[in-house]
Amino acid sequence: MDSELDTDVVVVGAGPTGLLLAGDLAAAGARVTVLEKRPAARSNLTRAFAVHARSLEVLDARGLADELLPTGRQVRRVRLLTRLELRLDDLPTRFPFVLVTPQYEVERVLHRRAQASGAIFRHETLVTGLEQHADGVTVTATTADGPSTTRAAYVVGTDGVRSTVRDSLGIPFPGETVIRAMILADVRVATPPPDVLVAASHAGALGFMAPFGDGWYRFIGWDGERDLDAPVDLEEIRAVARATIGEDFGMHSPRFTTRFAADERQVPTYRSGRAFLAGDAAHAHSPAGGLGMNTGLQDAANLGWKLAAVLRGADAALLGTYHTERHPVGRQVLRASGTILRLGTRSGPLVGAARHTLTAVLGHVPPARRRAAAMVSALGVAYPHPRGAHRRVGHRVPDLPLVPGPDGARLAEALRAGRFVLVLPDDATPATAAGIAPAQGETDVADRVVVRRADGNATTLLVRPDGYLSAVA
Repeated sequence: MDSELDTDVVVVGAGPTGLLLAGDLAAAGARVTVLEKRPAARSNLTRAFAVHARSLEVLDARGLADELLPTGRQVRRVRLLTRLELRLDDLPTRFPFVLVTPQYEVERVLHRRAQASGAIFRHETLVTGLEQHADGVTVTATTADGPSTTRAAYVVGTDGVRSTVRDSLGIPFPGETVIRAMILADVRVATPPPDVLVAASHAGALGFMAPFGDGWYRFIGWDGERDLDAPVDLEEIRAVARATIGEDFGMHSPRFTTRFAADERQVPTYRSGRAFLAGDAAHAHSPAGGLGMNTGLQDAANLGWKLAAVLRGADAALLGTYHTERHPVGRQVLRASGTILRLGTRSGPLVGAARHTLTAVLGHVPPARRRAAAMVSALGVAYPHPRGAHRRVGHRVPDLPLVPGPDGARLAEALRAGRFVLVLPDDATPATAAGIAPAQGETDVADRVVVRRADGNATTLLVRPDGYLSAVA
């Protein structure tokens, strides 16, 4: 780590993606500075509500899931459209549900961890550009005290769809606006909806409702193109709800209304030299399926341990795997959310037939239902494995039971050290692990957690810090 640098990594943006990344880096001993244009005061506004199973596993591996669970409600069946329902209760995980909780609750637990781990936060700091050098980057910003510069080894842009980092790098953000003016409103209701999440479509119109948990509800709707700048009034909100969901639940007292465009975009590369993009700065899509925040959290989990390893002296080529692993996942998420949105907003016999077929398949073909649930929950995400490696390398490793010890009784607890975990059979001898090495030479794994599995399986596993299989013997 270069003493002439102000910090090792600058993270631009303190949303969920940036906060998880900053916490991982700081916990690994890196110097991290987070630059955020918003003030430090906690916001009660939120974009996302759904925390899917894989994201809960990511939080569990950081000791945060059990703290987050009481802030929301668990939903084991998700209705994507009026009759298109997805069952989650048989997912192979400790969290066979989607947790409905406001995004600010996720940010709260992640911010506390990052700050406790030593990350430095500079709020009301607007990043204006960056310049890359052979051995680092210089990030420029404006603050209440005037211009500022921060020198770092690496910079990560987690600053959203209007990313300054992305623009400064000259990376294009190709794609299209799918819906130009969706309604978004926070309202009170006279009669609470019967379901925690309400999602419906009718005649090409969409309606969605989710609770904040404090009496307020978020409503998102669309029933035809409007001008993006046109004001939103309560009667329009009620009308869209009645046209899609079938009733308006006595909506009243809106505290916030706006219109927003639903885009489908993805950068061609997640890395440019010493700069990286993650979360909405790298990919943007419709809110259908509630996949946005979750995908960003998993971007951060993938990148964080790799940056930390390189800062400790691992081969910098490791950083190239961030793009090769996460870019295909972002593309898949765009396709999935786009399909759900189009099925809900387009009409006609072909769309109706497709919607009917998909509903029937998910309702009556268990393998198809499990595959769809694995996709939405991200439990089915797998990364490419090198030629000759075991076919399971790159796949998520379940939360295995372990022989209780100082590192815990579950794999998720052992992963909290932020290091590789060597999982041995209970009756293993030291020779059992001889020769087992990361599939891609990912980093030096001498500094690893060694545990013994309690499920009677004789297979030895080397698990990456993000919970994916690195090697097997």
